[in-house]
Amino acid sequence: MMNEEALKRPMTKDIKDLPDNLNGDWRNKLMRWETLLMVFVAIAFFTNTQISPYFLDPWSLSDATFNFTEKAIIALPMALLIIARDIDLSVASTIALASVAMGFANTMGAGPIELALIGMAVGTVAGFINGWIITRFDIPAIVVTIGTMSLYRGIAYIVLGDDVYRSYPSDFAFFGQGYVWGVLSFEFLLFLCLAVVFGILLHKTTFGRRVYAIGNNPTAALFSGINVKRHRLFLFTLVGLFAGIAAVLLTSRIGSTRPSIAMGWELEVITMVVLGGVNILGGAGSIVGVFIAVFLMGLVTFGMGLMNVPGIVMSIFTGCLLILVIGTPIIWRRFLNARKMRSKSGG
Repeated sequence: MMNEEALKRPMTKDIKDLPDNLNGDWRNKLMRWETLLMVFVAIAFFTNTQISPYFLDPWSLSDATFNFTEKAIIALPMALLIIARDIDLSVASTIALASVAMGFANTMGAGPIELALIGMAVGTVAGFINGWIITRFDIPAIVVTIGTMSLYRGIAYIVLGDDVYRSYPSDFAFFGQGYVWGVLSFEFLLFLCLAVVFGILLHKTTFGRRVYAIGNNPTAALFSGINVKRHRLFLFTLVGLFAGIAAVLLTSRIGSTRPSIAMGWELEVITMVVLGGVNILGGAGSIVGVFIAVFLMGLVTFGMGLMNVPGIVMSIFTGCLLILVIGTPIIWRRFLNARKMRSKSGG
């Protein structure tokens, strides 16, 4: 039976099979997934400078961060959840539900701080409900969260219908539109701080090692003394909380609430996580990779915006990118295995 000391050892068992290392000792540094992502970030950055002469303006770069910050904040806990072999497809609907709750509270006279707390509370409860159903009844996460994706969005439509909540307090706008220093926005600074926190949590703490252990083998993790259900429940609740935070930021930034708010965001969030090298089957990944992937997605979508690419085309690109990122390591491993087999046969 594994003990606490065993958990402190690096979780390296299946690293060779995952997107963050495309196999082969001589590729360990050159072909690390994070290195490839940095190359693509540089290419995207250079391309954007050619598309628009105003791209390098500090305020343009600051505006570019609004394009992805709320999604990136959700991607941080989502990375931990996917590493632990789970997934939450209801995050966008949770944002809609939290935003509608804030809009309703605003009509009752709630202030900026109260609105933010309500948004985070609703997100936390929604995430807890997901986790409780999944862990209590042992139902696959993808099934439950597809159900709650429709449920939460449906509640938002029932409450608001075709109406729109507007007229939020002027002070509430700071969360999504405010700047803390120069061109540095509040929400982007919040994302940077949270990225550091999650990096430490995942890579430097016992909790992070337990997340990896659960993702590698839930049964072995259970017999090693890890309360797997409690950890899964916590991760789903954490994702819900951060969906609530994203709802606060997004509602504050656009200054209104519609039931269709954040439609389709779950695909983009998951794409950020998987593009960052997190194994969709669990057990491996890094916050560094997700952090780089966030900027890559942001630069690409911002560049498309500069070229006036329609939103539906961006959605098609995101879907193709998700398939490519998941499929490339699988095809690569099959190619290497086939080559090894041919080498053995020839030998």
